[in-house]
Amino acid sequence: MKLLRILPIIIFCFCITTISAQQKQYTVNGQTYTLTTEVEGPLTLLWTTVNGEYRYFIKKGEAITELKNTKTNRDYQEEYKESLKVLTIDSPMTVDKVKLTRTSLLNFVNEYNKKVDSNFTPKEKGGKLKTRLGAFVGYSNTAYFVNPDNTFLPTFGIDFELIELENLKRHSVVAQFEQTIGNSDYDFNKSEFSLNYRFKFVKSSTIDIYANVKFASYVYVSRDVLVVGEGNDDDELLKGSGGDLRAPGAFGIGADIALGKGFLTLNYIDIFALGIEQGDEFPINLAVGYKINL
Repeated sequence: MKLLRILPIIIFCFCITTISAQQKQYTVNGQTYTLTTEVEGPLTLLWTTVNGEYRYFIKKGEAITELKNTKTNRDYQEEYKESLKVLTIDSPMTVDKVKLTRTSLLNFVNEYNKKVDSNFTPKEKGGKLKTRLGAFVGYSNTAYFVNPDNTFLPTFGIDFELIELENLKRHSVVAQFEQTIGNSDYDFNKSEFSLNYRFKFVKSSTIDIYANVKFASYVYVSRDVLVVGEGNDDDELLKGSGGDLRAPGAFGIGADIALGKGFLTLNYIDIFALGIEQGDEFPINLAVGYKINL
């Protein structure tokens, strides 16, 4: 049980040590970007996100070219294709079917690099796995536990989100740790580590709105319960603690709003849950936070 309680800390430390492993700063047309290396060779494919939008760059020698696809009168200009023609003029490549996506550009760069360098080892194809780390604060009436006076308690926690941005960009899996802190009115403390699935039914470069399903969790609770005596019996304060594994099927909603280099997060956690008893009050568990791309 102790391992389950410290597991969120282990995940957090792992995330911090893996941030920006392949990132480096480059200056392109007078502007500095922190770019991630996708594949390195005679042509090096680099990328970053700016305000939630992906931007791709090609490095050849010391020169870096941004691949652009501007829109004019509802038509995309596909300037990146002409850029690719120029970059591969020493060993011409067909660019007609190249798309401005990670997989298509990776295929193109791999093919060119193999063509001009027999020792080049291509990077394996696959989805673009992305991780995000966030922290949040909020308040909750802990409606799925005994809360006689419907007391609202402060909460805080962390999210670790895994996303595949090429083929499953509307879906993600989230490991979440949430801590509820008791006060003088209601001495109730809860630590919860959960696994969640999110479906982003609204997705754009500036905002994602999603439904969240909590499909498994471990909850550890400590609380003091006052038992009111009957007749001449004195009131009795009972102290208790314990943990439990759950598969609650709890549902919530949330939004990620592009802000700065990350996202402002808004969440209504566990609006209702299947198979878990709740008190007389409607569940309220609201949180606001911020997350960054790792």
